[in-house]
Amino acid sequence: MIRIATRGSALAIAQARLVAEMLGGAELVVVSSDGEPGDKSRFVRGVERTLLAGEAELGVHSAKDLPGEMPEGLEIAAVPPREDPHDAWIGAGSSLEEIPEGARVGTASLRRRAQLLAARPDLRVEELHGNVDTRLRKLAEGDLDAIVLAAAGLRRLGREGEIGFVLAGEQITPAAGQGSLALQVRSGDADTAAAVAAIGEERALRELTAERAAVAVLEATCASPIGIHARVEDGRLTAEAFVGLPDGSEWVRDRIEADAADPAAAGVELAEGLLSAGAREILDRAEAMG
Repeated sequence: MIRIATRGSALAIAQARLVAEMLGGAELVVVSSDGEPGDKSRFVRGVERTLLAGEAELGVHSAKDLPGEMPEGLEIAAVPPREDPHDAWIGAGSSLEEIPEGARVGTASLRRRAQLLAARPDLRVEELHGNVDTRLRKLAEGDLDAIVLAAAGLRRLGREGEIGFVLAGEQITPAAGQGSLALQVRSGDADTAAAVAAIGEERALRELTAERAAVAVLEATCASPIGIHARVEDGRLTAEAFVGLPDGSEWVRDRIEADAADPAAAGVELAEGLLSAGAREILDRAEAMG
């Protein structure tokens, strides 16, 4: 039986169980990320070490947490069908335009902060960390008027009833990989790769490939205020992107259409368009502000 390495958070366990069901059964190997230094990439390092040590055959990651460069000896074998990639608003208001003036909004994401303030400079965006339950509890305690979370995580946890409304991509462009699961295996493990390929979806893989290619060209990290979202339909790939300052005072957006047969090239094209519009300078200034 395939052993799946996963973090121990409620969402990570839910995602690993979903993959186990798709595979027809698997054993979960829970890996701790406590004490790991650094940004979101710490969430994947323990899982990757477990794979490289031969203590599990498959790693399940939230694709938006997976750094652009993977350790030697590991590869993405497949991407299952994608969940809703958009962000969800939970709390006061029924649309971004109708949110009460000066509302206190919780998020730890510079990408969300930048786009919320670009659309609504009057909002008071406050730092909010923790897992989904922790953030929902902070909202319930009245510390905040609203929070913004990934719709995919809420749906996978069975908490979609908490969603007030889903933010459209042209309002808040999702993070690269949001809603996608990256299934990671050891290079050369043909048996596990074949089993995993059977539950993968070509469309989801192409979307993630385009998004990760754009992130690589932009030399972005998971902390950069960047949104990138690709969609594949009828052989065409549409991708949109946002790069901005965390205070929402300056930003660039771009959108391209390309042949879905070469998603990596589409991602590069999107990123190069952003760079020609001044994205590098904005990113450098955003890093200095952080």
